[in-house]
Amino acid sequence: MPDAEDVRRIALSLPDTTEKTAWSMPTFRVAGKMFATLPEDETSMAVRCPKEERDELVLAEPGKFWIAGHEAQFAWVRVRLSALEDEGELRDILADSWRQAAPPRLLDAHPRLGLPAGG
Repeated sequence: MPDAEDVRRIALSLPDTTEKTAWSMPTFRVAGKMFATLPEDETSMAVRCPKEERDELVLAEPGKFWIAGHEAQFAWVRVRLSALEDEGELRDILADSWRQAAPPRLLDAHPRLGLPAGG
């Protein structure tokens, strides 16, 4: 089961990613734009996710994904780390969130990461 240190290691392995504490929690940013956080007790993470996809994820896998009340108006979803199958799934989720925040120059420089989810 992936944990907070796996989130940190994988997030920081993505191009031009930095870690910054904000709102008393670790946040991960690509080119200064946030794409993941480790809120509360670090048993979950929050990642970017288009609202339509987010709602489908929550309906399909409510044990894995949920929407925090204060994030409902934003394109973010929470992920329970204990519900992830393995590090591969964690890496896919983080890379997808990274793609949504990364500027075009990074997507062009890292075409494999720039692929749409599942691509």
